[in-house]
Amino acid sequence: MTNRVLIAGGSGLVGFAALKLFSRLPDWDVLVLSRRRPPELFNARFIPADLLDENACAGLADQLGGLTHIVYTALHERPELIAGWRHEAQIRTNDRMLRNLFAAVERAAPDLKHVTLLQGSKAYGVHVRPIAIPAREDRDEVCEEPNFYWLQEEFLKERQRHGNWHWTILRPQIIFGESFGSPMNLIPAIGTYAALLKEDGLPLLYPGATPNLNEAVDADLLARAIAWAGHAPSAIDQVFNITNGDVFLWRSVWPAIAEALGMQAGGDAPISLALEMPKRANDWERIRTQYQLVSPGLEHFVGLSFQYADSCLGYGDERRGDPALLSTVKLRQAGFHEFIDTEVMLQKWFRIFQEKRYLPPV
Repeated sequence: MTNRVLIAGGSGLVGFAALKLFSRLPDWDVLVLSRRRPPELFNARFIPADLLDENACAGLADQLGGLTHIVYTALHERPELIAGWRHEAQIRTNDRMLRNLFAAVERAAPDLKHVTLLQGSKAYGVHVRPIAIPAREDRDEVCEEPNFYWLQEEFLKERQRHGNWHWTILRPQIIFGESFGSPMNLIPAIGTYAALLKEDGLPLLYPGATPNLNEAVDADLLARAIAWAGHAPSAIDQVFNITNGDVFLWRSVWPAIAEALGMQAGGDAPISLALEMPKRANDWERIRTQYQLVSPGLEHFVGLSFQYADSCLGYGDERRGDPALLSTVKLRQAGFHEFIDTEVMLQKWFRIFQEKRYLPPV
């Protein structure tokens, strides 16, 4: 029997990875919804829509008939990315987007079986305080901290009482993958920073500060977990942390990043990428022209990810030295066992960005 999946937010970091995967799977009919058309559709049907537009969402019902699965990856962020995570408007906007979509889904899809929703380590308060190590699902949540996660989760559970479907919530760490203009994708942020240094004849200087211990998630691995969750009995109405399976220090993986970019790793040179990189937009234009790149201008290519890079690399935030590690035991016990070495993952994505001419070749 053919399943029909709607990927909401399909032009984003996780949504595009899910779009690529589900479009290759047999017996899946794929609909992708987003404001921006994804770079490729892989034979999926594109539905342009703004989930903030309640009237436009109400008109989607005729296009959503027969849905069996929803992969919800849509996300609204404020221009001040990090501070915006605690902003009431950001929280209410993300809540409203999910509600607007469901208003159409519930009229159109009586045979809905499963909804996958994304959260993250902010469920444990990583953005406001040191967290329990490792953070565990259903034990270490910081529900008293304002966060759109809780509104969306409560909404899903409330609507589930009126339907015959189930949900799974996945909580990844830092996600790496293919996207343009995403607010939290470090591949274009680091890649453009490196390209500018290389043109200046410099090594890949380390722009961060605090030696923070991290976990990463490959977007393709996360997409496979999403597909698994849609059918696994052990994933029914469960929350799972998900990571690559290892931990890393930025300084430790910096040589692997430099190698992937055809550079030598340099020493420490702390700077705010969010402040300094936009000043070099014209230099990036010259690089795009020189190498005939298909990636857009700096603002549309990197989005808010320079801000995210400053946070992840610890620039200007000494508290980022506190580790933020998640237990993935529950996910393994439930039956999802995939992993990837984070250095291998980083080199994979820089290679893909080079092959697709988003970044200069080595």
